[in-house]
Amino acid sequence: MHNDSLRLRGKVALISGGAGGCGEAASLLFAREGAAVAIVDRDGDAARALAKRIQAQGGRAIGLAADVSQADQVAAAVAASLEALGPTDVLFNHAGTLIVKPFLEVEEQEWDWLMAVNVKSMFLMTRAVLPQMLEKGKGSIVCTSSISAQYATPGEVVYNASKGACQMFARAIAVEFRDRGIRCNAVAPGFIRTDHGMRELRDLQAMGVNASEADIALQQGRLCEPHEVAKAALFLACDDASFVNGAQLFVDNGFSSV
Repeated sequence: MHNDSLRLRGKVALISGGAGGCGEAASLLFAREGAAVAIVDRDGDAARALAKRIQAQGGRAIGLAADVSQADQVAAAVAASLEALGPTDVLFNHAGTLIVKPFLEVEEQEWDWLMAVNVKSMFLMTRAVLPQMLEKGKGSIVCTSSISAQYATPGEVVYNASKGACQMFARAIAVEFRDRGIRCNAVAPGFIRTDHGMRELRDLQAMGVNASEADIALQQGRLCEPHEVAKAALFLACDDASFVNGAQLFVDNGFSSV
């Protein structure tokens, strides 16, 4: 992995939620593009197994178990990444989950849990990693938002609100730290063919929402594949996007354009 054309050659990338779905696709892609990858995931076994796959392909990777909604676990994971791989150049705040249920049935603890996993995690991870980037005078942060940041869906009030927060978090970090060499952007996928994404469609259909694959095809042509989200995140993460800052990149095949 010493090809000069590799877009993340010599970089250290830390990916939260990096062991499954789009996070797994990003971990593999970033490693192929030359990055040393720290895979942080609640499923530590999956993170370590993926790191071994990357190592077997000639890359550098470490798998770390952490609930990224917990400050102490975030601090430990970031410290372990720093010790093993060096300072972080790219942070991909990808960890997230969803709740699909009628708004009036949402419990307070469900709201708190989803906001912690989807939004507080970005605060904690970015707060922990930014000092390393500021010391270098350069860094790229990518946050996973969603079409749900701007396009509401019945049964997803909490999820929609959390993704709206993710989008504005990325924009505000970009504005505050632009003059110190930091870029921060959001990637906003449409409906994706992952375990989470397919569960979302099933849960929406159970609520009577038109969310079959045929329905989704009418809105965005087909389901998005995980590697397509990973490639968009790669663009935002790498120096090809050197003047892209505070943006939300839709990966939705026109869903947001109709």
